[in-house]
Amino acid sequence: MKRRTFLKDTAIGVTALAGMSCVGTKTEEVKTDRESGAGARSKAGWEDGIGRPVRIVSIGFGEGAWPLDKITNWVDEEGSRGPDIIALPELERGQDKGSEEPLHGPTVTAMSALAKKHKTYIACPIDRRDGNQRLNTVVLLDRSGEVASVYDKVFPYWSEYDVRPPVDPGPDTKVYQADFGRVGFATCFDVNFPEVWRRLSDQGAEVVIWPSAYSAGLSLQAHAINHHYYIVTCSSTPDCIAYDITGERLLYHNDKQVNISRITLDLDRGVYHENFNIEKRDKLLKDHSADVAQEKRLELEQWFVLRAKRPGISARKLASDYGLEELRHYLDRSRLAIDKRRGWEFSAKVIFPDKDIPALKALALETQMGKRRKSSS
Repeated sequence: MKRRTFLKDTAIGVTALAGMSCVGTKTEEVKTDRESGAGARSKAGWEDGIGRPVRIVSIGFGEGAWPLDKITNWVDEEGSRGPDIIALPELERGQDKGSEEPLHGPTVTAMSALAKKHKTYIACPIDRRDGNQRLNTVVLLDRSGEVASVYDKVFPYWSEYDVRPPVDPGPDTKVYQADFGRVGFATCFDVNFPEVWRRLSDQGAEVVIWPSAYSAGLSLQAHAINHHYYIVTCSSTPDCIAYDITGERLLYHNDKQVNISRITLDLDRGVYHENFNIEKRDKLLKDHSADVAQEKRLELEQWFVLRAKRPGISARKLASDYGLEELRHYLDRSRLAIDKRRGWEFSAKVIFPDKDIPALKALALETQMGKRRKSSS
């Protein structure tokens, strides 16, 4: 099925539609923040291809509680609705004496066939054996069913050192350039360590998928606020939470046994600080009143959000053409420029601990962190 089928019951996180999501086979009221109005537009707007929509399904269930054939049935059914990516919870088949499997073991093999069948990405968490290592892994499968990216949990939880063999920490965060945008991953206990989320931002993540054993809530909201990417969760609680690029909660839904949530996010929306941007914004909105709108203004934060109004238009590209600097790029540039005046004793060494002072000085002369991030995408 195509985009229209997926959109029929999707939760978009907007004023008109934020209260609806699909659970199982019927549409039910969900608990969500109606007041946010983030990404507000009509359902027809998504179908017309306005902005850069990505359709995400989160399927949550208890860790190790369901056989593989049951899980594949859920994924198969949701895949037929036409999502861009399906997310499954942390260690979907458990973490015990018999749960280890290689990268191309039974779980990934089964999900690979479904990714290829439905031409969708699937984020598939497994208890992975790699040589002498045991890793808590999220395997991203692309639309052809191939392994596109492998993320190993950077901060395993304490109990993961008690299993035999114990779980090894992963080396770094991962952000993958999918056909819909840049998607990153973090897992469960990672939520407590800001450096994980900073690294995701530095690598240009536009949406972060967070498989987990619990909900986290405000901890995740803080990361969305600080780094201005979307965050979508998939837990064995089971529930799903989605946070906007402004940090506002777009969706919350839970269920006693199996939680299936669908949400569509516009990756073309951008958040900007009013500093140095007001005149440029006003000129952009005057020159392109039919193309771009200021979706919202957060008065206390002095932020505003821009979105496209019609198909074929990128609000983020037009804003860049008019010299507007997105909020996280502005803060990155400010951090380096201010640290240069300080004498390289603070933030630059935190961000780039492996660089010596001359290298940091050369880096600061560019003052192009935002452009460097965009060029890497």
